[in-house]
Amino acid sequence: MSDLLFQNLYRIPSARACWHNYGDGYYFITICTAGRECYFGEIIPDRNGINRNHLTAIGQYADAQIRNVQSHYSFCEIPLWVVMPNHIHLIVAIDGLKTPWVKRDMVGRGGPVETFHETSQQPPTPIVSPTQNATQMQSWLSVVIRQFKQSVTRFSNDHAIPFGWQSRFHDHIVRDQQEFDRIAYYIANNVARWNSDCFRR
Repeated sequence: MSDLLFQNLYRIPSARACWHNYGDGYYFITICTAGRECYFGEIIPDRNGINRNHLTAIGQYADAQIRNVQSHYSFCEIPLWVVMPNHIHLIVAIDGLKTPWVKRDMVGRGGPVETFHETSQQPPTPIVSPTQNATQMQSWLSVVIRQFKQSVTRFSNDHAIPFGWQSRFHDHIVRDQQEFDRIAYYIANNVARWNSDCFRR
């Protein structure tokens, strides 16, 4: 994945459309809490009127899990994200050439399973159609998001913190560089625009 700067602020990978069959996919993900309750924290203006994001313990844990996602999944990068009081926005990059080859072969036979082993000696990636490639990348995306949600839920249970997720998440394929930049700008300014955020209760 090649790198670039967004307004000289963030190191983010270039957006390449997965239907071009480059072997990877980029997605804009939104995950909400149950009932849009503000479990992750609150946004409070400082003395200058600038919104500041104050995360709770579970919000900090969710943020840390996002930062460390690549240590668990070498085929996944999350270059840009924001943990809001009641939802999370992420840009997720799935590299199809790094997905574990055993499960990559299994995708077409029912999808990847949660336990898997990665190997540095992977056989050549089979040529698939753009539609098949998008489906495979979305399957791996679901694995990552599901494990992330389960991890945060376990943390809340272990620490007796009231918490719940909305049952599903929203994913949107990032179609080109212009759309990537627009989404990156939206994420970077989400805290500042909290007062008019459609997810605010």
